[in-house]
Amino acid sequence: MPELPEVETVRTGLASSWIGKRIDGVELKRDGLRFPFPKGLEKRISGRVIRNVRRRAKYLLIDLDNSDILLSHLGMSGKWTLDATESDGKHDHVVIYLDDGTMSVYNDPRRFGVLDIFNGDSHKLLDHLGPEPLGNWTHEDLFSKLRNRKSPIKICLLDQKVVVGVGNIYACEALYRSKISPKRKACTIKKKECKKLVDEIKNILAEAIRVGGSSLRDFAGADGALGYFIHQFKVYDKEGNECECGGTIERLVQSNRSTFWCKSCQK
Repeated sequence: MPELPEVETVRTGLASSWIGKRIDGVELKRDGLRFPFPKGLEKRISGRVIRNVRRRAKYLLIDLDNSDILLSHLGMSGKWTLDATESDGKHDHVVIYLDDGTMSVYNDPRRFGVLDIFNGDSHKLLDHLGPEPLGNWTHEDLFSKLRNRKSPIKICLLDQKVVVGVGNIYACEALYRSKISPKRKACTIKKKECKKLVDEIKNILAEAIRVGGSSLRDFAGADGALGYFIHQFKVYDKEGNECECGGTIERLVQSNRSTFWCKSCQK
């Protein structure tokens, strides 16, 4: 699933192409994705000018000139393609026609994505979300969320109420850089360790955004470019490799997700 850096990479690509353009038409090629498309979606956004493209957690928020907000989530395999020349692919589900003659296509083989529209500050998929890691999130915020929790720290970092968008890859890498075992109970993480962990999460996410995220399986930005942070992985998907400390990188399963770590240096 695309995480925060990948979604931010897509947001940047869409913003550079969409902002200021009018939506001349919309073609919905099925009834919905993870959820049914809202009734009247085509009519509601046709003729509207795109004012901004924002991100909240892993959601793309497209601001229209009538104050409506188009919400898009990429799910497991979704992607937007800019300046498409055709839209007859098996998994092409949404086509947006713009006033400059170009079209953008949403393709999603697994159909776990979401496309919805709302007006105002509240949406059921957004209201429960925690702080943005690259915003004003601090180690004090993290410490306060962890101190009464007995679940493993790795699992807490994937909880969108604790912090949004970190995801499995970046949680593994941040814990490794912080030398914190992913198995430790969250309530045992000291405040100074939270400081190190928050700093590393911010650093890793910023580094990943700069290189277009991590291209695993079929992820690519809206312009088709691959993400190159995969070449900077220290532990993720490195099971059996030698750690920089001389130990061996291992894999364990936590809540049905693979965790990669080194028990020699992560305590």
